[in-house]
Amino acid sequence: MTSISDCSSLAAVAAMARTLTHADAEAAEAARARQMSLTKPPGSLGRLEELAVWMAGWQGGARPSVRQAQALVFAGNHGVCDKGVNPFPQAVTAQMVANFEAGGAAINQLCRVAGADLSVVALDLDRPTADFSEGPAMTEAEVLAAMAQGAEAVDPGASVLVLGEMGIGNSTTAAALACAGLGGDAAGWVGPGTGSGAAGRALKAQVVAQGVARHAGVSGLHLLAAFGGREQAAICGAVLGARARRIPVILDGYICTAAVVPLFTADPGFLDHCVVGHASREPGHARLLEAMGQRPILTLDMALGEGSGAAVALMVLRAALECHNGMATFAEAGVSGG
Repeated sequence: MTSISDCSSLAAVAAMARTLTHADAEAAEAARARQMSLTKPPGSLGRLEELAVWMAGWQGGARPSVRQAQALVFAGNHGVCDKGVNPFPQAVTAQMVANFEAGGAAINQLCRVAGADLSVVALDLDRPTADFSEGPAMTEAEVLAAMAQGAEAVDPGASVLVLGEMGIGNSTTAAALACAGLGGDAAGWVGPGTGSGAAGRALKAQVVAQGVARHAGVSGLHLLAAFGGREQAAICGAVLGARARRIPVILDGYICTAAVVPLFTADPGFLDHCVVGHASREPGHARLLEAMGQRPILTLDMALGEGSGAAVALMVLRAALECHNGMATFAEAGVSGG
């Protein structure tokens, strides 16, 4: 699989779909067979069984484990904030990055209890993207640079990667990516974000509709140049960097899922190694999950971002693998019925 740093264009990145690594079908089948032999009725652990099989396919062995979990939070600022779509100033992005680095945010606590190594990557916070409602948010070169940063941040030794984001205004950017990539009306994709009321949501919908009309016909990875933030491009890069190393990925909520819409529309196979950690309270997320054929691991009425829901989902993944690897088989336990 080609490295993003070797790609001179977004078309070259899209062409990586032809060289993707794939899950090991034999390992997944061996894990499925083990599930059938464990001391429980078949299928009684539901999604936990599915997650164990999913991990087995990407690790290439019937007994997968999480030896090292990595969490990456990417942060960026957005020119569309000039339109007043956000109730908080963009300075909050850098302030929250400092909070992450000091260990004071929700994601720090969740990563600690989930056993994930957290890194925060701030992408040119003093240089917001351009306003997508007036023109392209980024040049192709800027997108490629942010994607490369995302890919390079992936630890090759990670067993699983948790992805999250931070960026004032990025719920508007997420709505634009979803609307332009998957269709529908702008109002159906916008939500309260960090606390916008009815008037704020109406403004966001108006700005998103204006941007989608301006960039009509843009598709695939070029959506990142038209609408994206640097943190969303970096998320796409991290997804591809993980895929090259066969590292499974847990995506966070609405903004993180919307960030990979350009990959999904370029080729849905780009996301075969990804699951969505939780269903966000943002109203557009359910619509986005349905369109992408994704079923979230958890529904906890969360809408924080930061990778917080994905970090909680990591705990569920660990539980799935503890059962998969630690339970006795019917033969081992001397229980009839296996």
